[in-house]
Amino acid sequence: MTIPARKLTTAITLALISTGYISHSNAAGFALIENSASGMGNAFAGAAAVAEDASTVWFNPAGMTRLSGSQMVAAGHFVSPTADFTNNGSALLTTAPISGPDDDGGASALVPNFYYVTEIGNSTIFGIGITVPYGLSTEYSSDWVGRYTATKSEVHVININPSFASKATDKLSVGFGLNIQYIEATLANQLDSAAICQGKLVPAGVPVGVCDGAGLTAANIGNQALDSSQSLSGDSLDFGWNAGLLYDLDKDSRLGVAYRSSIKHSLTGNVDFTTNANLQGVLDAAIPSFNLFSDTGITASLELPESLSVSYYRDIDSKLAIMADITWTRWSNFQELIIVFDNPYQSASTIPENWDDSYRYSLGINYKQDDKLTYRAGIAIDRTPIGSPEDRTPRIPGDDRTWLSFGIGYNMATDMSIDIGFSHLFVDDTPINNTDASFGHTVTGTYEADVNILSAQANFKF
Repeated sequence: MTIPARKLTTAITLALISTGYISHSNAAGFALIENSASGMGNAFAGAAAVAEDASTVWFNPAGMTRLSGSQMVAAGHFVSPTADFTNNGSALLTTAPISGPDDDGGASALVPNFYYVTEIGNSTIFGIGITVPYGLSTEYSSDWVGRYTATKSEVHVININPSFASKATDKLSVGFGLNIQYIEATLANQLDSAAICQGKLVPAGVPVGVCDGAGLTAANIGNQALDSSQSLSGDSLDFGWNAGLLYDLDKDSRLGVAYRSSIKHSLTGNVDFTTNANLQGVLDAAIPSFNLFSDTGITASLELPESLSVSYYRDIDSKLAIMADITWTRWSNFQELIIVFDNPYQSASTIPENWDDSYRYSLGINYKQDDKLTYRAGIAIDRTPIGSPEDRTPRIPGDDRTWLSFGIGYNMATDMSIDIGFSHLFVDDTPINNTDASFGHTVTGTYEADVNILSAQANFKF
């Protein structure tokens, strides 16, 4: 089989684009569900049972048995979030107010997907998907009120998912996939130089007068003009698996079940410090034999969660179809993030998370006007795994989300079609009352957030 040059060029282009994304998290935790524009129109209701195009590689590989010949999908999703923070009593460890303005941590982004499916035998289908299943991007100014907790947070994940499917019986299809997953992460925040001098160096033996003489007095705790900063970055490559079943209940309805394993990443990288001159002077003069804030290597472990989806699809008649989905994600394995420094004088940093498992519920409808045009609509409720304002951080200020989605599909020719989907996410007003584990500074206030997502997808058959 020969792939036409135009379609092969599109495939290569999408594969390359998929390595350079950035995104704001739009599902529970920092998961991204934006893996199909056709599914976007239904709020991804019935995603493990619909199997209408090659994006089923991600949602349920068993669905590939419903496709004939070879298919390719190229999709992109433009995401525009807001996350406006309003301060309501953020305070230093001394209980004095933290100075600094409110800020909006949201940033617009593009999320791409690519899929290819082909028959490789009388009873076996092969597919491959390149997706962005997790992503996070929040960024604040260096002087904002929550600067000691977070200024920049990025998590980039790319997943390459070769998959196989076959018919076990006339009614039952099975599918299996391997996930080759790369993650890179960056976490940055400001450091309170006076709090470091008074709270870490003085207990280590530096005379209080040395800190005071450098202007790093107790009264200057929280003084933004004296801030230092740190930026931690690391990456990892690891593997997981996924499997799915698709069962025809009758000629008009089917049930899909899809499972994805957790993937345990061991990230390695570096931490870069920018130390205020006053603090650096104290470090150089008082304890020249070591430096608590020298650039060094780091390691961290992060387990991305397993998930299980159960989906239902039914054709009511030749024009109308309904679908539903329940998805469970095991975020409860994200209890803390521990960062270990190669510098022997730097103790490990433990960031409590205390997340719970989360659930997503969705309902959708398709209306086929004619052989060319299909209308879609859907609604979903996406529960946050973050259990309390105390466990919520400015890095991931998530809360429950309600999706309202619409879309259309248009057959341009027998071998080409397009899908367009739009979703608006209503996010509950989100309280935060988080105390950082290092110095005891507290970020208290409320986030007002929403998200708009516009998706487009081209489908090719050959």
